[in-house]
Amino acid sequence: MEECKLFESEYRFMDLVWDMEPVKSTELAKACYGELGWKKSTCYTVLKKLSDRGFIKNEQAVVTSLIGREEVQKYESEAVVKKNFNGSLPAFLTAFLKDRELSREEAEEIRKMIEDAVVSAED
Repeated sequence: MEECKLFESEYRFMDLVWDMEPVKSTELAKACYGELGWKKSTCYTVLKKLSDRGFIKNEQAVVTSLIGREEVQKYESEAVVKKNFNGSLPAFLTAFLKDRELSREEAEEIRKMIEDAVVSAED
C-alpha cells in the first residue's frame, strides 16, 4: 500500500483537491497560492507529480482525485501504528489516550466502532 504515501506538502495539496474537486487547474493554482503560498509553477509541478503517481487526474484542465482522503488517512494511520507501536492498536490507544479525557459522547462513539469492528471480524 506504499502508493498511498504522501509527504506533508503533498497531503496539504491533496486536501485542497479533495475540498474543491472537480476543480479547474487555474483555480487550484490560485487556491495553492492563497492557502499554501505556492507559485503557479510549484502547484503545477506537484500536480504533475501526483498525477504521475496516480493520486489525481488532470483532464482538459480539470483536476479530480483518484484516491480518496479516507484511503490516504487509513494508510497513514496504519503506518503510524505499525512503525511506532509494532502494529499494536491497544498500545497506540494507550499512548494516544494518556493524559487525555474523553467526553461521554466520544467514549460511546469509540465503543460503537469497536463493537462494529468485532462483529465484522466474526462474520
